Amino acid sequence: MKKSMRAKRLAKHHKRIAASSKLNLVSLMDIFTILVFFLIVNQSEVRVLQNNKEINLPASVAQTLPKENLVISIFSGKVIVQEKLIWQQTAQQDLTSTLKSELQYQANRSKPLTETQTEKGRSVTIIGDASLPYSLLKQIMAVCAETGYRDMSLAVEQVVQNKQGAT
Repeated sequence: MKKSMRAKRLAKHHKRIAASSKLNLVSLMDIFTILVFFLIVNQSEVRVLQNNKEINLPASVAQTLPKENLVISIFSGKVIVQEKLIWQQTAQQDLTSTLKSELQYQANRSKPLTETQTEKGRSVTIIGDASLPYSLLKQIMAVCAETGYRDMSLAVEQVVQNKQGAT
């Protein structure tokens, strides 16, 4: 028996649908390659130290980035070294002696100083609120200098300048 045109068309259509679809991996690989290159090129140089809602960092237009080093966080009434609480205002302990012993402990744990580190001293980053009294900051910086941490960085929030150069 002879098939009608409609029957031939429907058979052809069913045959086409019944064929398994193939996944085009070449296109998929192209997309992922472009995505990888995009992510590598647009990698930002921003370093986030510690995200604390209790600290309001002072603003700065500094261009240099902080290095990975020892971090001292100063909150209202407490001091934290490398995420370890070492002093609280309510405790009956002296801040300078406690901080000095902790910094000496951290210096003993770290690797020996290189030639440039011997000249500059060990590196430390101090994170403190913008409303932190300068006398307390000066006291902490003096203890750091005594224990060999003379290469000090203060954590600040970078202010973006507009094209005219005004902040």
